[in-house]
Amino acid sequence: ALAAMWRAAGIEPQATAGSSQGEVTAAYVAGGLSLDDACRVIALRSRIYARLVGKGGMVALALPRAEVGELITRWDGRIEIAAVNGSRAVVVAGEHPALDELVEHCAGHDIQATRVRAAWASHTVQVDEYREELLDALAGLRPRTSPVPFYSTVFDRWVDTAELDAQYWFDNVRRTVELEAG
Repeated sequence: ALAAMWRAAGIEPQATAGSSQGEVTAAYVAGGLSLDDACRVIALRSRIYARLVGKGGMVALALPRAEVGELITRWDGRIEIAAVNGSRAVVVAGEHPALDELVEHCAGHDIQATRVRAAWASHTVQVDEYREELLDALAGLRPRTSPVPFYSTVFDRWVDTAELDAQYWFDNVRRTVELEAG
């Protein structure tokens, strides 16, 4: 709606990018997805996340990516980097007990760690069990090359929106969000 308002005022986007679910909006605004297809992707993501509620969570850390990567190794895959939002703004996700331990560790080492209001661990292994369901449900997507450039925070590069097929949208919920580079 906001993009439509700006367009009605004669302001057109020069490029689009989005973070996680925001990439669906960015693809639609760019012209790479129809409104129906964008809504299908959002609805399916919501259905999957509803099943993940309570199995995990997220924590924002005020550290560089490399330090976060080193820090979370002690949890042996139970915590993963979910999003890199800035040079010292990294979100991790994983199992609640592991995140509790992480927050406690950070408190004892003067590291800013803030729980994110999320009831699931998106961009982690917890999403993997829904891969086939998502691929099947989105098999009929018809992405198209958009007139507006689209920056993928999944692949950290410019992408032709015609490539935004079902596999792309699985990668969007599974892989680390590379927002900082974008």
